[in-house]
Amino acid sequence: MNEGRETAGQLVAVDQLPPLAITMGDPAGIGPELCLRVVQEPSVLSCCLPVIVGDLEVLLRVARSCDLSVPERVVMLREWNSRLLDGNTPIVLDCQAIDAGLLRPGEIQASCGRAAFEYIRVAIEKTIAADFAGLVTGPIHKQALTRAHIPFPGHTEILATLTGADQVCMMLTSDVLSVSMVTSHTGFSDVPGQLTPELIVNVIRLTSDFFKTLGNAAPRIGVCGLNPHSGEGGMLGRGEEAEFIEPAIAKARAEGMSVTGPLAPDTAFLPEPMSRFDAIVCMYHDQGLIPFKMLAFDRGVNLTLGLPIIRTSVDHGTAFDIAWTGRASPRSMTEAILWAARLVPLKRKSGAVAAQS
Repeated sequence: MNEGRETAGQLVAVDQLPPLAITMGDPAGIGPELCLRVVQEPSVLSCCLPVIVGDLEVLLRVARSCDLSVPERVVMLREWNSRLLDGNTPIVLDCQAIDAGLLRPGEIQASCGRAAFEYIRVAIEKTIAADFAGLVTGPIHKQALTRAHIPFPGHTEILATLTGADQVCMMLTSDVLSVSMVTSHTGFSDVPGQLTPELIVNVIRLTSDFFKTLGNAAPRIGVCGLNPHSGEGGMLGRGEEAEFIEPAIAKARAEGMSVTGPLAPDTAFLPEPMSRFDAIVCMYHDQGLIPFKMLAFDRGVNLTLGLPIIRTSVDHGTAFDIAWTGRASPRSMTEAILWAARLVPLKRKSGAVAAQS
């Protein structure tokens, strides 16, 4: 399978660009095409050593379909060794997790759910082991995970469990808007039952700490209410603002954070209110993602805050309707990689400070 391909085999140099694991996502979606496109981007090659964690045979099929090239350096999973990382020439870490010949592009398949989970599992394991400096994930399909009996609704939950992180949250960031979610892959009717002051203040804290890591000493955080007009003083909803959100805001302020809210969700994302905040904390998935994707679709980045490792991702899905057609835009994936590379030295610096204190 690797015949005619170069074998990596040198020690990592001291000034080595940070190696980043890039998972292929659902093999039937646009993830494989995105991987092949981003490893040809000069901006990517100038900031990291990209390692595609996926299946070589799938990449070869997609390359033929989309008229793209596959990286020359291929290492099978059982032969992996971090000493293979050198230079900035892209590598394929071949997990051989799916029979590429039976794969049907653009369709929900249990085999693809299993393979996508395996790519994530391998990438997390090797990032925790410090083989990789960070993890960038391609899009997965939740129904494919379900058909494969993978007991997680999405990346956030997989990452939290496999890294042992106690408190995490999903953030999407861009040049125009950043939003963090108190609940993420949760049905709307279940959201109120999951809210607690402790959960909300933790998301506020994670969001504030993230911006402090970027050099913002006093991040300004807006917090949305749950109900229309933030409950109209208790007239709408069941008092969630007074019971959960307001106490969380008060605690965050007591800890010294700059927090405003509860904001009326229908006006929080207008230009003037948005300009007053570095990020807005939202109570549920669509409260944050609808305005975010309207303003920054295809250039936003998904981050998981609270993990012991760096993880970024595209802000879109598998796009089965254009899978393997050569029409997928690599912009969001490129931005995700650039963000991960940007966070590497910041994480190393914060870790060194923690070790010294």
